[in-house]
Amino acid sequence: MKILITGGAGFIGSKLSLELKEKGYEVTVLDNLSSQIHGENPDEDSPLYRSILGKVNFIKGDVANFEDWEKAIDGQEVIIHFAAETGTGQSMYQIEKYTDVNVSGTAKMLDLLVNKPHIVKKVIIASSRAVYGEGKYLHPELGLIYPRPRNVEEMRNGKFEIMYPDGQMLRALPTDEESKIHPTSIYGITKYTQEQMVMTACSSMGVAPVAVRFQNVYGEGQSLLNPYTGILSIFSSQILNGNDINVFEDGNESRDFIHVDDAVEATIKCIENDAANGEIFNVGTGVSTSVTTVAENLRKFYNIDFEINVSGQFRLGDIRHNFADISKIKSKLNFQPKISFEEGMSKFTNWVLQQNIQNVKFKESLDEMKVKGLLK
Repeated sequence: MKILITGGAGFIGSKLSLELKEKGYEVTVLDNLSSQIHGENPDEDSPLYRSILGKVNFIKGDVANFEDWEKAIDGQEVIIHFAAETGTGQSMYQIEKYTDVNVSGTAKMLDLLVNKPHIVKKVIIASSRAVYGEGKYLHPELGLIYPRPRNVEEMRNGKFEIMYPDGQMLRALPTDEESKIHPTSIYGITKYTQEQMVMTACSSMGVAPVAVRFQNVYGEGQSLLNPYTGILSIFSSQILNGNDINVFEDGNESRDFIHVDDAVEATIKCIENDAANGEIFNVGTGVSTSVTTVAENLRKFYNIDFEINVSGQFRLGDIRHNFADISKIKSKLNFQPKISFEEGMSKFTNWVLQQNIQNVKFKESLDEMKVKGLLK
């Protein structure tokens, strides 16, 4: 089977490319080798790109370019569409860029599929937990609540937890695929638009659509150059450059961290299993982990003494808690994440210690957000 992976030189895409190649698939990668992820000289700066060189068919191109899509789709049977601009904070002030790449790029693919001859049988779109916004909560008396974005003035005063207007504290629940869609960032809006475009257009033309809503994917190979996304990578770059860690809010905000190997396995199950066709799946662990816990684990695994500064700063568009209900992908595709957070952290930090750590422009990224009024 011939498979096209857009963004296949990226973090998840490169791992998936190599795994599929090993399983006997013919893999083509379309990637623009963005300098934010791969550095100014990918041949030297990007272990991700180097890992696939000579092992898969590689097309340097952009999903925002119609001709690159034409070249890449020719002869493919499955498209895995990973290429996207990622980063909640950055999306709030690079709105046109995120829309052009994520939404218009997907539109170009679908236009080709509906108007040109092809042999594509399935399209898998990488979506995100960001589509849920603040996710699902429980009010002690009113039951299920899907809260609005948090109040900025309350957050300025250090009140970060989700409260109902009546003053009741809400309890975070695992978010299932039927939960309310209410993204709080431009990134989340573009991801939901992408998945709905694919699910709608592909179904109408007889191509099987699948959407995978990834939680926070981490692991070996995650770009250490990108200051906008990947909290473990951002923290690691700071620590190994001799800096302390700045933890936003009160440090108790939490996410669902899934190791890249498990994310790859879930994607392969979507490729190989017809039960995935027409479905949307959460891909996570169902376990909630606080940002402070992440920082403390990094201190333990690196065995480096650094300060964890809980700053009280916050970014507009960030959510408080979100973790996945993964019962659907478990039952339909028999997917069960295998790598615990402890094991995954060990694998990740061992890999990081073998890398040439550059001083990424994390402070500059924060300054940029401050100027735009998005970091408080």
